[in-house]
Amino acid sequence: MTINEIQEEIIEEFAAFDEWMDKYSYLIEIGNDLEGFKDEWRLEQNLIEGCQSKVWVHAELQDDKIIYSADSDAIITKGIIALLIRVLSGRTPDEILNSELNFVEEIGLKDHLSPTRSNGLLAMMKQMRLYAVAFKAKLG
Repeated sequence: MTINEIQEEIIEEFAAFDEWMDKYSYLIEIGNDLEGFKDEWRLEQNLIEGCQSKVWVHAELQDDKIIYSADSDAIITKGIIALLIRVLSGRTPDEILNSELNFVEEIGLKDHLSPTRSNGLLAMMKQMRLYAVAFKAKLG
């Protein structure tokens, strides 16, 4: 599946809910399914600056593709980063850098976040792109 196909899938999943409380519940459920974040990755350098809550993002290159792992101490934020991982993990740096993450606006998430959470979302997206820039440079 392409990045855009995954985004469309997420948009369809969220469209199934009429109420925002149901969408938040689904977001929490997605966050609860996030696993695989190792304790040794809970480093200051993996913390996302600009987030109200603590969010750690770790990235590594496997077969020229970036694999992201993340965790958060806040349940909504954990769901948000889980969605970003679903869309971006397992992609090449170029795929990530050339993608336009429109699902956030399409599902209405951006309009239903507090200003601080919205800033945190932007910080998470920026950090994931910065990892892609760094790995692209490393690949040459």
